[in-house]
Amino acid sequence: MRDVDDWEDDLLQRYPNPGETKKEKDDYRNYVDSDRIDGVREFYRLNHKYQTYDFVCRKEEEFLKFDKRTMSIWEAVDFLNTLVDDSDPDIDLDQLQHLLQTSEAIRADEHPDWFVLTGFLHDMGKVLCLFGEPQWAVVGDTFPVGCQFSDKIVYPEFFDENPYAKDERYNTKLGVYTENCGLDNVKMSWGHDEYLYQIMKDYLPEPALHMIRYHSFYAQHREQAYDHLMDKKDHEMFKWVKKFNPYDLYSKAPTPPDAKALRPYYEDLVAKYLPESLSF
Repeated sequence: MRDVDDWEDDLLQRYPNPGETKKEKDDYRNYVDSDRIDGVREFYRLNHKYQTYDFVCRKEEEFLKFDKRTMSIWEAVDFLNTLVDDSDPDIDLDQLQHLLQTSEAIRADEHPDWFVLTGFLHDMGKVLCLFGEPQWAVVGDTFPVGCQFSDKIVYPEFFDENPYAKDERYNTKLGVYTENCGLDNVKMSWGHDEYLYQIMKDYLPEPALHMIRYHSFYAQHREQAYDHLMDKKDHEMFKWVKKFNPYDLYSKAPTPPDAKALRPYYEDLVAKYLPESLSF
């Protein structure tokens, strides 16, 4: 992919807003060649080939020490903004503006302040890109590893290259898990969702943590492909995940929020729930 936004645009193509009339082709980002779709497919080929149970364990060992950098949320935002790609042909919005569009849409609907904060924080785990991680290990639809890959996952044919797809320890419906064991006991493919969840798990309410941890788990919250791994708590919490998802997908607009005017509100909100600095 050219940048992380290519994955997000691909989501909009796959899951268009049902409340909108069909857009004309020119309304979408207009790449003059096929590099975008080719790039998305190559992204998922690599993602599906390399996201294995052992890979996730190695990444947890590497990154869940949280020894890469200590930052305030605002320093993390500034750091994240360096992900903006000048090749974007249509909209020059940095990561902060996407986060604010999401959180301001949530606030406009008068949801609790922790829900607003979740919208503001939800993509901050993408700082993994700036610690040297390839995009296929940072963004993309997430899914369980350690069991059979569902055909409801995007581009399922690319799992043919994954060595665990042919390993009898991992290629059954339950794999290393037990029926309805609960997602807390399931390892998900590595990326920004799980990373940020691990950073925030001591600070935010449980529904917020599920939104962060599973907002890219489309095979479940859109296709219900992993009900057999979920327990009662998961099903209850996924009501919040589904409530969050439209704000993430459909709040993007070409007019940027006034970040300067909004900052005092978000400074107070961050200070209410989070410490002055966090370890990444």
